[in-house]
Amino acid sequence: MKNPQLLTPLFDKLIDFSTRKPVSFHVPGHKNGQAFPINGKKVFQDILSIDVTELTGLDDLHAPGGVIADAQKLAASWFGVLQTYFLVGGSTVGNLAMILATCSSGEKVIVQRNCHKSILNGIELSGARPIFVAPDHNFIVDRYGAPSEELLTEAITLHPDAKAVILTYPDYFGNTSDISNVINFAHQHDIPVLVDEAHGVHFSIGHIFPKSSIDLGADIVVHSAHKMAPAMTMASYLHINSNRVKRERVEHYLQILQTSSPSYPLMASLDLARFYLATITSSQMDELLISIDRFRDVLGNSSFWKVLDYQSGVDDPLKVTIQLNNGWNGYDIAKLFERERLYPELATHNQILFVLGLSPINRWEEIQVGIQNINEQLKIMTKHATIEGKVDYFPWKITSIKFTYNEMKKKSTTFVTWDDVNQHIAAEAIIPYPPGIPIIAKGEQVTENHVQTIKKLLQQGTNFQNKLVKDGLHVFIQKES
Repeated sequence: MKNPQLLTPLFDKLIDFSTRKPVSFHVPGHKNGQAFPINGKKVFQDILSIDVTELTGLDDLHAPGGVIADAQKLAASWFGVLQTYFLVGGSTVGNLAMILATCSSGEKVIVQRNCHKSILNGIELSGARPIFVAPDHNFIVDRYGAPSEELLTEAITLHPDAKAVILTYPDYFGNTSDISNVINFAHQHDIPVLVDEAHGVHFSIGHIFPKSSIDLGADIVVHSAHKMAPAMTMASYLHINSNRVKRERVEHYLQILQTSSPSYPLMASLDLARFYLATITSSQMDELLISIDRFRDVLGNSSFWKVLDYQSGVDDPLKVTIQLNNGWNGYDIAKLFERERLYPELATHNQILFVLGLSPINRWEEIQVGIQNINEQLKIMTKHATIEGKVDYFPWKITSIKFTYNEMKKKSTTFVTWDDVNQHIAAEAIIPYPPGIPIIAKGEQVTENHVQTIKKLLQQGTNFQNKLVKDGLHVFIQKES
């Protein structure tokens, strides 16, 4: 009997449909690529042939009963979950849906403070009350990771009426923590655990990768298939892994949040990404590991930085991080890499993250020459940005916002400069991007720590998703006139 994971039902159906040369009297308006600007037609032509709508035989994402349902079942089987849903709005829409499906206005939700902005947006939309749990600082790699097991269990003990625990696993740099005991402890209190596993879809392969939070017992897990698997940008999965969360509620909010005209190329790429993960061989993984080791060796050929070690089973080997020596600024060095057409994923004040793919690297000469050129430039450059004293981003270990989200809706706001903002309550989140983790969350009290951190990040060239961040931020007027 043929292995069902070798099937790609949705993709195959789309190809079959396009080969029939159908005449379009339906949306979308490009009419299978006929009505399209000539300067873009060569690039888009092939994908436009499968960019269709909910025609007979092509199923409906919001009421699947055909090829989309078949593709989702194959994904659920591969990931080992009860149900998988295709997402066309990124992990963001999955994070929003899982929160709205479990939390209501005024209810508590325990969440690690260094979560993605979409988690906080979901909590705000639900009207729930976040109980923030501060992450631990990992002094070995000099960055924040996950909250400690002790602090998370303490938060659950203090707030046993919480409706959910929300965790991020792995972090942006590919580091995982053992969350199995936290999950079990939450389940003892009948609290579901929701995991933003955006960067861990490939953990399903096993072999050289850490365990997925699915295997550790999380109740809902969201994967950005496009981040680490070969899916198109925005294509993601939401997995239900237990009966602690009602599927009907998840489906209800996915219908509200997702477009009524989902992209078939995006959904087909999810079908193909699952196929890719399920059919990768041990020999291919061995070749990949050789490529990773070689990249680490080539990248490490510098006196200006060191390649951070990774721990097997704990760190994702596809995430390679360098830490700058002698006060060099990560943002500045990242620009040197880009000038050599080597584009890293993320820079911080003292680190640069490189994200590798699931296939071996094949452009070694360009990489080696580029790194050599960067080293030569650094030998003659004058250091113009240094790392200053460390700031504790999260000095309070278990906290909440000062007003409920419903209270915030009724309050007036004003804009204040960074010199005058101390002790005000933030009316907006201040978010460096990437990674999209707010330094200040909406509803938090602004402290001098926050101000100094943001000023340093601005000085170092960090990109923020706030237009006026250089000048200050909006805060709530606490006493209305």
